[in-house]
Amino acid sequence: IVDHLFARHWTEWKDGKRTHVFVMPASGGPARDVTPLDSDWPSARVGGGDDFRFTPEGEMIVSSKPAQREAWSTNGDLWLIDREGGPPRNLTPDNHGDDAQPRPSPDGRYLAWTSQSRDGYESDQWKLKIQDRKTGRITAVDLDTDDVATFAWRRDSKGLVASVLQKARFWLYSISLDGKSRRFSETPAGGSDFDLAPDGTAIVAAAGLTRPPEVVAIRPGGQPARLSRFNDEQYKDLNLGTAEEIWIDSTDGSKVHSFIIRPANAPAKLPLLVLIHGGPHDSWDDAWSMRWNAAAFAARGYVVLATDFHGSAGYGQKFKEQISGDWGGLAYDDVMRATDAAEKLPFVEPAHTCAAGASFGGYMIDWIAGHTDRFKCLVSHDGVFDLASEYGSTEELWFPEWEFRGAPWQKPELYRRLSPSSYVQNFKTPTLVVQGELDFRVPVGQGMGMFTALQRRGIESRLLYFPDEGHWVLKPRNSQLWYHTVLDWIDAHAKPRNKHAIRP
Repeated sequence: IVDHLFARHWTEWKDGKRTHVFVMPASGGPARDVTPLDSDWPSARVGGGDDFRFTPEGEMIVSSKPAQREAWSTNGDLWLIDREGGPPRNLTPDNHGDDAQPRPSPDGRYLAWTSQSRDGYESDQWKLKIQDRKTGRITAVDLDTDDVATFAWRRDSKGLVASVLQKARFWLYSISLDGKSRRFSETPAGGSDFDLAPDGTAIVAAAGLTRPPEVVAIRPGGQPARLSRFNDEQYKDLNLGTAEEIWIDSTDGSKVHSFIIRPANAPAKLPLLVLIHGGPHDSWDDAWSMRWNAAAFAARGYVVLATDFHGSAGYGQKFKEQISGDWGGLAYDDVMRATDAAEKLPFVEPAHTCAAGASFGGYMIDWIAGHTDRFKCLVSHDGVFDLASEYGSTEELWFPEWEFRGAPWQKPELYRRLSPSSYVQNFKTPTLVVQGELDFRVPVGQGMGMFTALQRRGIESRLLYFPDEGHWVLKPRNSQLWYHTVLDWIDAHAKPRNKHAIRP
């Protein structure tokens, strides 16, 4: 029995349970709930764990939002709870957007956090805010209209270092208490997962599209110095390939970035595989991932194209916002133009191109299916097929209400026009559909709807269904099955002469 929205989130039914913070004496004794209220403390986030901290005085600062609006509002506030567990005090009541990652300075005088200004827009710019807790004065830091990802205090409390995604790479910035900033180093950090050593050196988990993660040290103004070799042995015999960059002109005159990944010592020409990222306010940044690993696709014998279309993060807030209300517009044009450019490269074999994507990337694959037959095959993983029905079954309603300017009954024509389901009559391309039963972000009916449409249209298609996975395929055996199935499908269509390819 459910009486309110947000009864399930990401991959779990909440079943009346809440996330609370408990404290207990270091010497032992009973744990005490210091957040005994009907809401999550901190609020649920994918990844989580970064939204509460203790001050040197033992007070707790935590990000949370009221239960009555958690399904359609992004307005989380920072709350202070004293050592005795008294009533929470709102520290950010005047901000209508989200407030997250509270970090008191080591000396306790300052509080820094990341903050958005608009309610309902999860991809609003994340700015760094610094408050003098004695005077109450707040300084907002804007780093070239890009998002602050993570940050850490200097041990002397006289400044901070923050990571920022810019043009597909993470950079570190030194930030003073008055909000002035400069690059920490003139070399990309290689990741956003970092901390500061007592001497101010940044210790970073650094990686790249063709480089598995290792720990590096970066001194201010210096170059990364490798500290670990955890992955040397297991990757020593693998061809992880090379990555290069191309820029193309978009229809609105802006520049659009792509990575090209291909195996080292490759034959003269290879088929092109176009990968489309999710979000859509995300990026194909220069990073390693066990999911959708570009090096793994390249090693199979493909030139991989990974484009940061309009809507992607790392190119300023204006570029990121241009996709809202226009999902099938500039972003689609960007992918097509980047594909045109990549197919002209001397090492690409034309007329053998396939495309694959997940989440928004899956939406774009479904959209492509109804708007072009240029690809030999498609792979749609957890993609949105019908916007109106997805609205009624997803959990974070603020997302479609912002992206499509309201609910389906408020903007019915926009929902219809931007739904891939409106263009099923144009489907022609062989398509593999992947769907997780436990995906509550893009629920199972979306993948089933796409597969049903393909089957009823008589189009070569296959469904890879995971009853025990959500939006992401995370279990090792399932991941193996995913890669084998996806690569076999692409091989069968991009490399029809490959005797090892499996085709329905």
